[in-house]
Amino acid sequence: MLPFTLMTTAFEQLSAVCPTLSIGVLTADLLDLGLELKLLEDAGAPVVHVDVMDGVFCPAMTVGPPFVKALKTPLLKDVHLMITEPVEKLDAYVAAGADMVTVHAESTSHLHEALRRLGQMENANDPARGIVRGVGLNPGTDLDRIDGVLDEVEMVVLLAVNPGFSGQTFISATARRMEQLQQMIAAAGREILVCVDGGIKKDNVGEVAAMGPDLIVTGSAVFDGRDAAANAADMLKAVTG
Repeated sequence: MLPFTLMTTAFEQLSAVCPTLSIGVLTADLLDLGLELKLLEDAGAPVVHVDVMDGVFCPAMTVGPPFVKALKTPLLKDVHLMITEPVEKLDAYVAAGADMVTVHAESTSHLHEALRRLGQMENANDPARGIVRGVGLNPGTDLDRIDGVLDEVEMVVLLAVNPGFSGQTFISATARRMEQLQQMIAAAGREILVCVDGGIKKDNVGEVAAMGPDLIVTGSAVFDGRDAAANAADMLKAVTG
């Protein structure tokens, strides 16, 4: 695998390490965030994930652009926006250093415009990188919802839980939805990565990886209060073989 610095775009950087994990840090020790990020780097994790929730699109509230900016790391920054009407808020997250930005199909009536704008934005980490544009779908949202924007995305994120509600497990229907999505992408004839997010633990990550996603999001399974570096390395091994 080439170092990120020798590659051109964020999409190329991400594609080169897939299949892999995107590891959420909101369950890490935020008082020692630098050390937690270093543990992920040492474990070989290429992507750090940030769940941004506004308490409106989903019940929970989390963080915003200042948190994204505070992540001092060479890892790709994967920002998942679970917020209402994100169009006018995209600039702030890109300026904070996001390499990947996912907006939800359900969050705006101007989905195409949101993705179009992301495609025109300059990556704050490296102007040559560009932004990996993702579109997210809640478990109950029909895949046809994104048919009109596949020309404007590099990644589709299937949620395997309902965002913002605690105590959920991986929804089994996600496997069927992933297969349908892969067929849809093949028919579109574009290079689009498939990501699955939610309910992914150490005991099911191998099973989820066998479904064929390019990117798997996890978080609490890594930062469980034990050995985060070992957890990340073990889960990465389960994904990459």
